[in-house]
Amino acid sequence: MDPTPRSNPNRASTIYLFIILAIAGLIWYSFAGQREQTKPLYINQVAADVQAGKVTRMVVKSTDVTVIYKDGTKRTVAIDPGESFIRQLRDLGVTPEDLSPDRVKVEIVPPSVWPDIFTGIMYILPIVLVVGMFWYLMRQSQAGGSGALSFGKSRARMFTGDRPIVTFDDVAGVDEAKEELQEVVEFLKEPEKFLALGARIPKGVLLVGPPGTGKTLLAKAVAGEAGVPFFSISGSEFVEMFVGVGASRVRDLFDQAKRHSPCIVFVDEIDAVGRQRGAGLGGSHDEREQTLNQLLVEMDGFDSDTNIIVMAATNRPDILDPALLRPGRFDRRVVLDRPDMRGREAILKVHVRGKPIAPDVDLKVIARSTPGFVGADLENLVNEAAILAARRGSKVIEQRDFEEAIERVLAGPERKSRVISEDEKRIVAYHEAGHAVVMNALPEADPVHKVSIIARGMAGGYTLTLPEEDRTLLSRRKVFADMVGLLGGRAAEELVFDDITSGAANDLERVTHLARTMVTRWGMSETLGPLVYGKKDELIFLGREIAEQRDYSEAVAEQIDAEVRRLVTEAYQQAHSILQKYRDKLDAVAQRLLEVETISRDEFEKIFPPPVPKRATPKPKETTA
Repeated sequence: MDPTPRSNPNRASTIYLFIILAIAGLIWYSFAGQREQTKPLYINQVAADVQAGKVTRMVVKSTDVTVIYKDGTKRTVAIDPGESFIRQLRDLGVTPEDLSPDRVKVEIVPPSVWPDIFTGIMYILPIVLVVGMFWYLMRQSQAGGSGALSFGKSRARMFTGDRPIVTFDDVAGVDEAKEELQEVVEFLKEPEKFLALGARIPKGVLLVGPPGTGKTLLAKAVAGEAGVPFFSISGSEFVEMFVGVGASRVRDLFDQAKRHSPCIVFVDEIDAVGRQRGAGLGGSHDEREQTLNQLLVEMDGFDSDTNIIVMAATNRPDILDPALLRPGRFDRRVVLDRPDMRGREAILKVHVRGKPIAPDVDLKVIARSTPGFVGADLENLVNEAAILAARRGSKVIEQRDFEEAIERVLAGPERKSRVISEDEKRIVAYHEAGHAVVMNALPEADPVHKVSIIARGMAGGYTLTLPEEDRTLLSRRKVFADMVGLLGGRAAEELVFDDITSGAANDLERVTHLARTMVTRWGMSETLGPLVYGKKDELIFLGREIAEQRDYSEAVAEQIDAEVRRLVTEAYQQAHSILQKYRDKLDAVAQRLLEVETISRDEFEKIFPPPVPKRATPKPKETTA
């Protein structure tokens, strides 16, 4: 919840409407009597009409007289309040007989105080409106509303800690990060234990990791565990068009945090405001730099007993200003990396809570089938599986729903409406069978999980391979085996049809990239040696590669091209030889694909058992003393 009072737009609109209607009513009332008079009437004309017998009635007021004629016409004549209207008529020759009751009825209305009150209101009303509008704007500014005077107010949302929404039980797969943040929770709960020993808790904790790894969720869990207020704001909410507004919002944010101490201030995507100062082609950015300067001052100006911890999240720590990362500010860095297989299984257990899961669902198999997935990917995976189960009309989520969801996330939905000819279908079947047979024959390649010729996304078919265990290092044999497997489809087309198609375009692109990376980045070329060739330039304000600086000669460039060509050619020749050796298996797999369109791992291994056991890691060489 957010305890900061907010303005109600409906209530404000009602107040404005009431004021406008009141002003309009006063103006109408003031001119209502004048609309009955179409042309001016003078007292001598009234005297003549009375003598001629045209008038039937007169209503005399303090400032005017309403004259009513026999034809029903009403006209008004202004008179002097200090003079008697009857006496003025007699001075103009009107006799008492002319004013007798049987000819003219004269009604004298006593004077009223309302005209005087109305006149006073008309004088005071503009002043009251101006003062009321100024008071309303001041209240809006103090309440942090959206008025013109609230530019410098912080837009942070505060969540109280009495009812925690997220705790450490809701965060999985980042056990090391939770251990790092556990002492932050203990400090917020019992700061006296640390202060008695002279210990200083880190004032700033920077959460670093790829998108979707749970940085924001972990920050909320820290606040939920500690039971303290949690201020959340994005780095982009500080920066405005006007210089100085961001700095004012930083000051207001930390003023609120000090009033609610102990608490946590969380700045999401801090790289929007904390980038290196003075960087970029266009020079500096005054507003962002002033905001960053104010943030640095506020973080370094805390007292030792303030009990405010600043947490921030970013996936680009390399572009942050060095002043942010020095001790005394963000002096602790917690890295949230992609979870391993056990971490993915724990994350899946969190996301399937409260969902009807079938008994046949094995989360360990799903975790092994999703290498490289982060927490957000796994949450999306569980949601896709639930949607697929609901689409089938099932009451529980089954294992096949999760498997279909994995394929939808990796390759896209099935394109069942795509119609291809029998010849193209046969080419696609042999292409995918070539991938599967080659990868199954190589001990370093990943096991084949599924082969299909049903189009998904932009692909006409796909061969899904999944590793048995997570890897952080890639050996030269593993990379070369991947290249051979990628070229298995092109080699199968040439071997069977004595022709090639454009279906291997993406395979060739990936193979070329792997070969060039092996030569220029990983030092895996025996000819060029363990060197890195070329330097990639990155601009800070873009945060991505835009050019590569060549720090080698033209002769070395020719050697690099020749080495890349040699690696790709060797991989293609090896794929071709494997398919020639297992041509019967290639035909069997392709024929089965033409019959059922999709083959699972068990069915594929029945057709072609792995000739050599898979090897996950390279064996060390034996040495002799």
